Amino acid sequence: MKNKGSLVVALTPLLILGGASQTGWAKKPVRKPNILFALADDQSYPYASAYGTKGVHTPAFDQVAKSGILFSSAFVAAPQCSPSRAAILTGKNIWQLEEAGTHGSYFPKKFMVFTDLLEQAGYGIGYTGKGWDPGNWKDAGRSRNPAGPEYNEKLLEESPTSGISRIDYFANFVAFYEKKAPDHPFFFWYGSHEPHRVYEQNSGLKAGKKPEEAYLPAFLPDDLVARNDINDYALEIEWFDQQLAKIMNFLKEKGELDNTLVVVTADNGMPFPSAKANLFEFGSHVPLAISWPAAIRPGQKSDNLVSLIDLAPTFLELGQVKDQPKMTGKSLGNLILQKGTNNGDSYILTGRERHTHARPDNLGYPARAIRNNHYLYVLNLKSDRWPAGDPDEGSASKRESGQDRGYFDIDDSPTKQLMIYGRDKWPTLFAEGFEKRAEEQLFDIQKDEGCTTNLASDSHYDSVRKAMKEQLLKLLREQNDPRVTGNGDIFETYPRFGAMKAFPGFKKKGEYNDKFKQPAK
Repeated sequence: MKNKGSLVVALTPLLILGGASQTGWAKKPVRKPNILFALADDQSYPYASAYGTKGVHTPAFDQVAKSGILFSSAFVAAPQCSPSRAAILTGKNIWQLEEAGTHGSYFPKKFMVFTDLLEQAGYGIGYTGKGWDPGNWKDAGRSRNPAGPEYNEKLLEESPTSGISRIDYFANFVAFYEKKAPDHPFFFWYGSHEPHRVYEQNSGLKAGKKPEEAYLPAFLPDDLVARNDINDYALEIEWFDQQLAKIMNFLKEKGELDNTLVVVTADNGMPFPSAKANLFEFGSHVPLAISWPAAIRPGQKSDNLVSLIDLAPTFLELGQVKDQPKMTGKSLGNLILQKGTNNGDSYILTGRERHTHARPDNLGYPARAIRNNHYLYVLNLKSDRWPAGDPDEGSASKRESGQDRGYFDIDDSPTKQLMIYGRDKWPTLFAEGFEKRAEEQLFDIQKDEGCTTNLASDSHYDSVRKAMKEQLLKLLREQNDPRVTGNGDIFETYPRFGAMKAFPGFKKKGEYNDKFKQPAK
């Protein structure tokens, strides 16, 4: 693959400004809004230039924030792709979604998704890129991807880098727009495959990114390999943003942008150790900006704690959908429209179950967490297991082609390999990302956003730890989480449709593991 780094920069479209967002602002739009939902794949907060982060340039995201509201405390329901996306689509937490609460399993048809409800209310529906994925929706009785009808036929002649998808997101949106009924509002799911791994190594460096400007979280080693890996990741975030800019420019030209609710966020955090597939800050904290020039006052900033399960009821409320199903998420309508006194909750919940096939018997690493404005409390429900997956497939010394054959819940990367083979150089960072953890973890996010210092055993924080644990367990019981109501092993039975590895025990792709099935009473 030729170096296309300069091409990425050259193709950056400039957002067209003007229209109602600059010349006027109306509190009462007369039509249902179009909805453009832009979802990056594996982008952590604060990797967007609207947050002041160096090393990443996101003018489209920044424009959405400028013309609407920028959130600094938005969180996914799970730090993994398909459970997070299922939670977004249903407005429910992962422990309420059966198979869809674990990674790469079924998405049971009985769980209503907001896309179907919007369609029933007259919206034209479609998606490009990655919808609900990975997993099996067909054999769960659904006739299409839960995100809607697929628009992925338009392809680029060549990708800017080998790690970037050839799907032409913009061209596919245009195809959708031209096909939809002209007098109907639309909901469109732009699901970029970026910045999911793999990346073309040193593509960021080739595009002119400087290692010293990479924003390096505290849980990663300050090493040139890690800095260049971060820059490769940032380059793919910029690609996602550039395609968003093209779509927004098109809507502006069509006179549609003013009455379009634009929501830009991500499904989970960055694919690095101690981030994705972890309930730590960089696994679940994501960017979020929302605009609707005809209705939302520009230039707002919010530090309210919000969960992405709040998006489904928000879309349904603003789309004027009647007879909405009961959801755990709460509409952000009052907050973004500055109506009433609903300023959100004082906490958010997150959770995780199995990620990849990373342990014998296809076991997961169940954990639950509660986050307020000051602290993050994590309850590791099976702390005897390896959180990142077992060190390898049965032998602690097995290696193949220079790649460690373990810790599979961490996506393979130069940074992962750097930390594995440099574990003696960075023992504390390695322990945080790879080794077994205490049952309880407590982090002071205001001082330690990288979640590097566990305060749970510090007696000074006993009252905080106890109060947060009590609140977490109370809420989980109210939401009938099997992990606290006595049938937690049901999650271990659910099928996985991804690759199965050579671990001992159960390893049948797409089948239920009856070993953990609770006996009938």
